[in-house]
Amino acid sequence: MVRLRPWRPLGRDAFVVGMAAHALACAAIAVGFLALVPAAYAAELRVQPGTSLQPVIEAATPGDTIVLAAGRYDGPLLVDRTLSLVGEPGAVIAGPGTGSVVTVTAPEVQIRGIEITGSGLDVPAMDSAILVQESAPRADIRDNQLVDNLFGVYLHGAAGSLVEDNVITGRKDLRLAEAGNGVSIWNAPDAKVIGNTISHGRDGIFVKVSKHNTFENNTFSDLRFAIHYMYTHDSRIVGNRSRGNHVAWAIMYSERLEIRNNVSDDDRDHGLMLNSTNASEVVGNTVRGGGEKCVFVYNANVNRIVDNWFEGCPIGIHFTAGSEGNVMTGNAFVANRMQVKYVGTRYLDWTSEGRGNYWSDNPAYDLDGDGIADRPYRPNDVMDEILWTLPQAKVLVSSPAVQMVKWAQARFPALYPGGVVDSAPLMRPPQMTRPDAL
Repeated sequence: MVRLRPWRPLGRDAFVVGMAAHALACAAIAVGFLALVPAAYAAELRVQPGTSLQPVIEAATPGDTIVLAAGRYDGPLLVDRTLSLVGEPGAVIAGPGTGSVVTVTAPEVQIRGIEITGSGLDVPAMDSAILVQESAPRADIRDNQLVDNLFGVYLHGAAGSLVEDNVITGRKDLRLAEAGNGVSIWNAPDAKVIGNTISHGRDGIFVKVSKHNTFENNTFSDLRFAIHYMYTHDSRIVGNRSRGNHVAWAIMYSERLEIRNNVSDDDRDHGLMLNSTNASEVVGNTVRGGGEKCVFVYNANVNRIVDNWFEGCPIGIHFTAGSEGNVMTGNAFVANRMQVKYVGTRYLDWTSEGRGNYWSDNPAYDLDGDGIADRPYRPNDVMDEILWTLPQAKVLVSSPAVQMVKWAQARFPALYPGGVVDSAPLMRPPQMTRPDAL
């Protein structure tokens, strides 16, 4: 049996609290209903060439899609609400040559399938084909042609944004110091740049002061740096291709990166540069035909440089400025004019868990057939150190005095300077997929 308490009138305070709770509940229901209204009334707005787009954007409801028919439309545009701007084949938005062509200030804006051209040339103002501001996270920039702009896409604090499958061609008439980047990222955590083709300008992708970014399967040519990292941590550079740039992967002042399965072909200075880059994984990359160095390691510590292919460079790897604690194993150094340039006096053993690296110039034997050469490999000798210190001495390389130094060193190993030793060099290069040239 249920006993009912006798009814008592509510006190004044209890009545006020009850009415407040009722009002809050009604407000929550109203907010939930209003949140559904844009989705319910989202519309597709089709426009024709000659239409002024800015009034169309200002009249749009959040969630609308504006479809541009083939033809030319005038910029600049300000997208200040969540909507989709979609172009049919042949749709072009042309700026006046000043400022950014499209500026996005609202979250979750989509821009797809449009050719965009005609930005200004003001680097501090970030003049871009598409400038996405910090107030506009999760932008989706996809399948566009961005041609002859200072910057292609600039994610200025726009966290969680995606730049995918765009063709970005920068200005060809500017010097590198005046040019912008294909994609610039500043403080945009979780931004992704995937599957783009980027050429001409300063850097293909430039990222500064960010984290948790992914750059994957992009193609770069005719740039200063294909990818340029500055103060960016916990990020991924995977499956990218670079050809004919000054440097493919310029990684600076960053930590805990994954640099995997990238390809550098015929880049003019370095394929991979690690400058003050720490605690990172550099695995399965290919550098071929670099104009100066396949790899340049400067003050980079506690990295794993494993199972990479470095081929056909004047210097295979240049190791300097106190780089310590790095694991070097399973790499293939093939037909480089000088396999290693190590500037330092310490001994470094580039072997890990009984496995070293493959050296194409190592005339070694493997009598027990375990795949490991029977003698350690030393890539440098006393004369190498002299030539690094006094480059003019190269004229004496073929002289009897130099030959005598090399002969004496071979008979008295104690004469070898400090430097790189591979105590378990591989007889065969590691098995890895070597992609075709770009």
